[in-house]
Amino acid sequence: MNTVIPAPVAAVIPVAGSDAVFPVRRIYCIGRNYADHAREMGADPGREPPFYFMKPADAVRPSGARLPFPGQTARLDHEIELVAAIGTGGSDIAVEDALAHVWGYAVGIDMTRRDLQSAAKAKGHPWEPAKGFDASAPVSALHATADIGHPARARIWLTVNGEPRQTDDIADMTWSLAEVIAHLSKLNRLEPGDLIFTGTPAGVGPVKPGDLIEGGVDGVDTVSVTYGG
Repeated sequence: MNTVIPAPVAAVIPVAGSDAVFPVRRIYCIGRNYADHAREMGADPGREPPFYFMKPADAVRPSGARLPFPGQTARLDHEIELVAAIGTGGSDIAVEDALAHVWGYAVGIDMTRRDLQSAAKAKGHPWEPAKGFDASAPVSALHATADIGHPARARIWLTVNGEPRQTDDIADMTWSLAEVIAHLSKLNRLEPGDLIFTGTPAGVGPVKPGDLIEGGVDGVDTVSVTYGG
C-alpha cells in the first residue's frame, strides 16, 4: 500500500539484557492510585472507581536522555511510576487472570505541566496539554516477567539532584495492577504493546531546567532524565 506521507516511526523501549525492543501501542495512566498522593492533590483518598488518561506512544523517551524543557508551563512536575507492559491482549479480563497478560515491567516518570492541569481541572477541560506533551514519559528498559516475576511489594522512589522527593511501596496502590488491568479491559480492549502507568505516590513536585531526576522501583530498574539546562 502506498502512503501519501512517510509512515511514522514506531515508538519503542529497549528490553533489558538484549538487543530487542518493545513496540509501544498506547500509554494508559491511572490517576490518584496512592492515597497520600490523592490527599496532596486535594482529593478524597477513598476507593473511588479508577479513572484514566492517556499519553501518545511517542511521548516515551529513554533513561539517561537530556530533553528540551517543555514550553507553555511555569511548573513542570515529576511523578514516578511502576509501568506494566501488556504482551497478551484481551477484553473483560478477570482479576485472577490479569497478570498473565503482562509481558514485563519498567519504571517511568509521568511528567506533568501542573499549572496547565490545574487550569484544566478548574474549567472541566481535558488534561492532554498537561499530560500528553512531547517527551512526557521517560521510561527505563523493560524487564520480562520471566526474569523478575510480578513485583507486588517494593520501594518506589524519586530524587531531584539527589534530594529525596517521593518514596513509598507499590503495595500501597489503592487499586492493584491486576484490578487496574481488569477494569481497564472493560473500557478498551487491551492489546500487545500497551503500557500502563500504575500511579504515583505522594511527594510530586516541580523541577527546574537542568535538574537531574532519578527514580526507581527496587527489583525492577531505575530511570533518570534531565530537562533543559
